[in-house]
Amino acid sequence: MTRPVSSSGEVTRLLEQLRGGDREALDRLFPLVYQELRHAADRVLRREAPGHTLQPTALVHEAYLKLAAGPIGSDNRAHFLGIAARAMRQVLVDHARRRRAAKRGGGDAAVSLSDADGAIDIQSDEMLALDEALNRLASESDRLRQVVELRFFGGLTEEEIATTMGVTTRTVQRDWVKARAWLHKELAMGRGP
Repeated sequence: MTRPVSSSGEVTRLLEQLRGGDREALDRLFPLVYQELRHAADRVLRREAPGHTLQPTALVHEAYLKLAAGPIGSDNRAHFLGIAARAMRQVLVDHARRRRAAKRGGGDAAVSLSDADGAIDIQSDEMLALDEALNRLASESDRLRQVVELRFFGGLTEEEIATTMGVTTRTVQRDWVKARAWLHKELAMGRGP
């Protein structure tokens, strides 16, 4: 499915205005990238089991509120989508915290870091453990953390990640395999016997 793509020049112009202090530029930018963000949110939440209480539209809107609350130092569309992926990660982690506080971990839905090579299955109450593991991964390799964040939370394809990060698709593929293995080990150690 091909998603609508807005004018890259218009997005870049609005990002420049935003960097220049025009906070209203975000309101003009959001409709231009909304479909891309909505598509990414849909892909992320499709990994959740049925009955997940956060819907793609809500995820995008909550991420927008996070973006609107702070400075956005983005140079281009790809960088902005990376920032949006981080905001979606924060929303999902916050959502997991609220669910854990409300349910104390009972009956949470599964989340999967998967691709054709296999999967890492975690419970949504373990979203916090994933977040902590990603923070530890960043201290070892921020590039690996960014690949996971863009793919899992941003819903970007390998090609989109490569463009965003300025690396080859093959590099993204290798990084995804390394990051998944590292996260699998970290999350398995955190589960205990």
